[in-house]
Amino acid sequence: MESIFTLVHVLVAIVNYSRANNYTCSLRDENVDPHIWKNGDIIVGAIFPFHSNWDITESSYSVRPSSMKCTSLDFRAFQYSQSLIFATEEINNSSSLLPGISLGYKIYDTCGSAALGTKVAMALINGNEKSASDEICTKPAQVQAIIGETYSSVSMAISKSIGPFSIPLISYFATCECLSDKTKYPSFLRTVPSDYYQSRALAEMVKHFGWTWVGAIRRDDDYGNNGMATFTKVAEQLGICLEYSLPFFGTYSKEKVLRIVEQIKSSTSRVIVGFLTQWDLEILVHVLSEHNITGYQWVGTEGWIADPIVATNDKHNILQGAIGLAIPKTKLAGLKDFILDIKPLKSVGSAIFTKFWESLFKCKYTVQNNSENSPVCTGEEKLSEMDNAFTDMSLMPIFSNVYKAVYAIAHTLHELLGCNETCPTKKQPDPFSFLEHLKKVHFKTKEGEKVYFDINGDPPAKYEIINWQLNKNNQSEFITVGLYDSSLPAPGRLAVNLPSIVWAKNSNKVPISICQESCPPGTRKAVQKGKPICCFDCIPCAAGEISNMTDAIKCEQCQQDYWSNAHKDECVKKEIEYLSYEETMGILLTVVSVVGAFMTMVIAIIFFRYKDTPIVKANNSELSFLLLFALALCFLCSLTFIGQPSQWSCMLRHTAFGITFVLCISCVLGKTIVVLMAFRATLPGSNVMKWFGPPQQRLSVLAFTLIQVLICVLWLTISPPFPFKNLKHYKEKIILECHLGSSLGFWAVLGYIGLLALLCFALAFLARKLPDNFNEAKFITFSMLMFSAVWITFIPAYVSSPGKFTVAVEIFAILASSFGLLFCIFLPKCYIIILKPEKNTKKQIMGKVK
Repeated sequence: MESIFTLVHVLVAIVNYSRANNYTCSLRDENVDPHIWKNGDIIVGAIFPFHSNWDITESSYSVRPSSMKCTSLDFRAFQYSQSLIFATEEINNSSSLLPGISLGYKIYDTCGSAALGTKVAMALINGNEKSASDEICTKPAQVQAIIGETYSSVSMAISKSIGPFSIPLISYFATCECLSDKTKYPSFLRTVPSDYYQSRALAEMVKHFGWTWVGAIRRDDDYGNNGMATFTKVAEQLGICLEYSLPFFGTYSKEKVLRIVEQIKSSTSRVIVGFLTQWDLEILVHVLSEHNITGYQWVGTEGWIADPIVATNDKHNILQGAIGLAIPKTKLAGLKDFILDIKPLKSVGSAIFTKFWESLFKCKYTVQNNSENSPVCTGEEKLSEMDNAFTDMSLMPIFSNVYKAVYAIAHTLHELLGCNETCPTKKQPDPFSFLEHLKKVHFKTKEGEKVYFDINGDPPAKYEIINWQLNKNNQSEFITVGLYDSSLPAPGRLAVNLPSIVWAKNSNKVPISICQESCPPGTRKAVQKGKPICCFDCIPCAAGEISNMTDAIKCEQCQQDYWSNAHKDECVKKEIEYLSYEETMGILLTVVSVVGAFMTMVIAIIFFRYKDTPIVKANNSELSFLLLFALALCFLCSLTFIGQPSQWSCMLRHTAFGITFVLCISCVLGKTIVVLMAFRATLPGSNVMKWFGPPQQRLSVLAFTLIQVLICVLWLTISPPFPFKNLKHYKEKIILECHLGSSLGFWAVLGYIGLLALLCFALAFLARKLPDNFNEAKFITFSMLMFSAVWITFIPAYVSSPGKFTVAVEIFAILASSFGLLFCIFLPKCYIIILKPEKNTKKQIMGKVK
């Protein structure tokens, strides 16, 4: 316990001694000193990369490491710092904003190093740097807010360090989407849009130009990796594929860079999306020019697309025709003149300005350090006569972002301090209150631009679309060819003036960068195995399927009554097929049917004309006329099979066919029985004919026919034939046919006809050798033989014939069997009657002429 009291007494003594002697605080490391500063009632911190690189030294861990030595002076950072000073001076001279309060600033250099950035940020909020005004150690030098940094990675490191203290970090150029995560970076805000919007805008722009197969090169840090991750995600949603996505960093080894070059050379995509900074691209362009890699269409981010240094260093036109997103152009009255009116010898922090001035004008202030015999600096050199990165004002939008960041701090202070005509207090608000009010600040700049932050600390995203075009002097100019506004609805966000764009190779035509040509209507996309979805084969749609759009994923099945056309891009009504009277086959069958009926009528007339002749009488004229009548009906019933099927035609065609043919066969069967009975009647003591006279003949024909009528009635009652759309035989057309209804009924009709025909054939065969000179049984045998042959052949032909040919086969069988009966039974008789009348005698018929 005593030791603790002793330690406390010692510490109190040290503090009192320091106050009494007014000792100042100092650190041995000079890097924590501000490079540019100005005292004020409230201090604003700023961090800019005055140098873009540093020397890497190995640590031995045996001695204290030396301070970081920064290299590669960057004139852009001086422009940024001048923008901050300009805004501060405006506010201090304003009577309406923070009246009675002066703003001061402390500006540090980070050399682009996250470690050094964190170090100087802690110095700003803790006040542990060597005081520029010999303030005593006990007085804090805490800043109200920090403006910076350029790099996203450095901003992330700084924001994580100062976040717990609720000190705002307002970046003017760090665009990584990751910084919008308020759980990790609660005090980070920015005046430049997030890469979330830029990545989406880039993807939408790539899609707008029809590029679906692209390559990508990204900066290998949080800025490039996160930005490219968002781009890839949105690109996939829009149907864009990345052939490659390569990381790149300025410190990569030669072998790594060469692998990138080889990947670009071997690729098939013609568009490269560069998610890089201007420093990365300067190095990459130099390497690409060594390998003569030209003609690629580059798509750029705001990190380099509008940077004149990159354009100047692109001596081999590697980036010719590049197109990308840039922060919209803006004007700040007086800023350009203020930047160019820099006075190094009179400015506070003249050491960094001296270094800047010597680098800018290639001169030296002191002769001792002039080892290169450079001209002596006078301090009166004129910037207006220079043409370099510092005098170039193309990055005015970034300067404006710095300007808006300073004004956002001032407006927040104005509100918190309750300033009206004057501010009642100069006391700094507590950090938490200041941060919460800063997030809600909303004001307009003197140019009328609205400044505010959303819930993630991001400003609204608006971009100009910039195109690199060569002027008459073969120098690249940045031409605005469109706009992108994320606040608008999706279809109207992107507006591009396509005719005004000049593409790679100085072409006026949009480059083509696709893995596979679009699949035309009538085909579908099939992804190639092991390749991205943008690489696919175009598979023609199957028969009956269509695709009526480009790059269809699948083919749509046509409705039942429709079929695909020849190009497979439209469903058309299926062709309806049936045996019609208009087609050749229908006409021929109709003619044959009519001719057959006409011939039957002619034969009937001949028989009627010669009814009293022996040959007609001997052949049972009554049955002959009835048979001719039935044959005429058979010829005519075939006409019911032609034409579009209907309910009545379907029922009529099969029943008419069955009944008429049974009537024919019944007549023939009657004639056959008569022949047999007549032969029996000639035998002594035989009186058979009385049992089969004309009444019995009529009754037998009627009985046989009624049985068929009964079968047909049952068929029509139970399951009649009906019109039917046959979709099975031909998928591309509809066959209109008559469905049998009951197949049993149909085959019963045919079977009964076949049974009668077989009985008739058997009886006629038995009577074929009767001794008459003109044997009727022979002709009946031949007719039945032909009839049977036709219908036996019909069955397999009917079953195997498709569509309308089924009907044609049935008609052919009807006509063939009808002609067979007509010719075999009646043609020989007509021959005798017309051409051989001398044989038409009773003696000739009875065979008694020798």
